[in-house]
Amino acid sequence: MLDVRAVRQDPEGVKRALSRRDPALTARVDALLAADEGHRQAIGTAERLRSERNRLSQSVPVARREGREADAQAAIARVREMAQELATAEKAEQELGERVRSALLDIPNLPHASVPDGLDSVEVRRVDAPPLGRPASTPQPHWEIGQRLGILDFDRASRVSGSRFVFYRGLGARLERALANFMMDHHAGRGYTELLPPLLVKEETLWGTRHLPKFREDMFETTDGRFLISTSEVPITAYHGGEILAGESLPLRYVGFSACFRSEAGAAGKDTRGIIRQHQFDKVEMVTVCHPASSFDVLEAMTRDAQSVLEGLGLSHRVVVLGAEDIGFSSAKTYDVEVLLPGSGGYREISSVSNVLDFQARSLSIRYRDADDRVQHVHTLNGSGLAVGRTLAAVLEQGLQEDGSVALPEVLWPYMGGIREIAVPAGVAS
Repeated sequence: MLDVRAVRQDPEGVKRALSRRDPALTARVDALLAADEGHRQAIGTAERLRSERNRLSQSVPVARREGREADAQAAIARVREMAQELATAEKAEQELGERVRSALLDIPNLPHASVPDGLDSVEVRRVDAPPLGRPASTPQPHWEIGQRLGILDFDRASRVSGSRFVFYRGLGARLERALANFMMDHHAGRGYTELLPPLLVKEETLWGTRHLPKFREDMFETTDGRFLISTSEVPITAYHGGEILAGESLPLRYVGFSACFRSEAGAAGKDTRGIIRQHQFDKVEMVTVCHPASSFDVLEAMTRDAQSVLEGLGLSHRVVVLGAEDIGFSSAKTYDVEVLLPGSGGYREISSVSNVLDFQARSLSIRYRDADDRVQHVHTLNGSGLAVGRTLAAVLEQGLQEDGSVALPEVLWPYMGGIREIAVPAGVAS
């Protein structure tokens, strides 16, 4: 969440920044400031009443020592009267404090000045990789390739679980596992500490990472009030919740692998075929906790780390910076890494790398002690490294060969037990 003191100090600057997302958001700043003013007045009233009560209570023994019993009794009577006044003031202080917190939770992060205006993304760089094998002259979508090779089974998954599920089968299952293992090894080799996170989190954790309330409809809630994670960003970012870290320990860099679960409530009619938008999918996630002064350098480095996975696999891709109207609720700046899917629609997002500044750290109370022994909030960043299923789709589409087989990236050969391509089964037309 934002720092209410910063909003109070420069409300017009905050409004200008939010209007780059949506001009309608500026009304939320007014609502916050009104609640904040009322809250501060309530605090002042409660503090004045407590001070007066304490003064009167302390005057009672003095008056009695001096023989002024009438004054002592008057003071006692007034202290009793003030009990209800103070209770009313403290209730108002609590209720208005909740209004301030609620108003803060309703305001997204401010776009960084370097974020372009508008909804359209801006391409930053592009990598056109050499073909993986003997490329097919006619591109095909990955779901057709996968079903023909017998490695993706959508029909049985639909019978078992409903739409937007898939069985990875045979070499398809092995390829999914190989990609995840390669990604984890790759990032661990670049200095990230591996985490295997829980798949269920408490509601308060989602509030802390600011995935609630905005994304509630996209999550699966369990009967005991927990939620299946939609991304391992949630448990990994919350890993240091409530802690004060040593400044010299920063940055802390984590990488985790997990299944992720999304209801895709707002995706009706989008990517209904294939494995681009599933209810359950595997993802490798990077999270960094760092000093505020270095977070934008870290953003560039993490984007390169995500991109380096595709470079290692030899897959064509590009990097774009999202416009102010398209960045996520918590993000101040986001790069999308988009992989080329030549058979099913051009470039598709395979990683979003975001700097959320101290937006999550304030909600989660993640702080550090600086060189001057002051306690400050850290900055947190997150990014996919990568979405495993989408990477598999890219391997199938970019690795498709003229004879219908799929050439596999060389870095995966050891993870595939030496298998270099997935051949068309005997008796199946290419």
